[in-house]
Amino acid sequence: MYKLYTRAGSGGFVIEAALKIAGVPFEQIEVPKRADPDPEFLKISPMNQVPVLVLPDGHAVPETAAICILLGELHPNAGLGPVAGEPGRADFLRWLAFMTSSVYMANLRYYYPHRSTTDTAGIEAVKQAAIIEMDKEISVLDRALAGRDWLVGDSRTIADIYMLMLVCWYPGLDKLPTWPNVQRVCARLRADPMLAALNDPHEMWAA
Repeated sequence: MYKLYTRAGSGGFVIEAALKIAGVPFEQIEVPKRADPDPEFLKISPMNQVPVLVLPDGHAVPETAAICILLGELHPNAGLGPVAGEPGRADFLRWLAFMTSSVYMANLRYYYPHRSTTDTAGIEAVKQAAIIEMDKEISVLDRALAGRDWLVGDSRTIADIYMLMLVCWYPGLDKLPTWPNVQRVCARLRADPMLAALNDPHEMWAA
């Protein structure tokens, strides 16, 4: 059985969704935030980050996007995303990589600006620059969704749910810029009963 180390409000949201879509059982282990990292947890998550998925053979996999791709390959018929050789695979990898390296990193710079500067006077500038980056990057997603129901192919993939999570983390969710296509897809995802139930502990959006 899979073991998912996670906490509310984390990237574990999208991994919980992936596991539920795949229809596989998993044990969910809550990892509280603490000032002094748990030495045992560091063995499976060297950066002290969640989520981490431990496979049935005991191998630990951190990094949300990596877990999403792996679960898609382990459960190719679940609809998590195209696997190697299938149409849309290149776009699937592209969007997951883009959101991880661009949108997610800008998000981190906003919420943890002290990690990006040694000058306390520059904290606010780091946060404002992060918002500018998020605006630009989510606009890229919005253009990609023009005339489309989903980011990849003709059906929902875990990339769409990843996007929903990142958009929900945008500072001032009630004052989003005009992203009609992103907002249209996110509204459709929020209406999904399974995702709505997952939102209860994570509180990604207001019910």
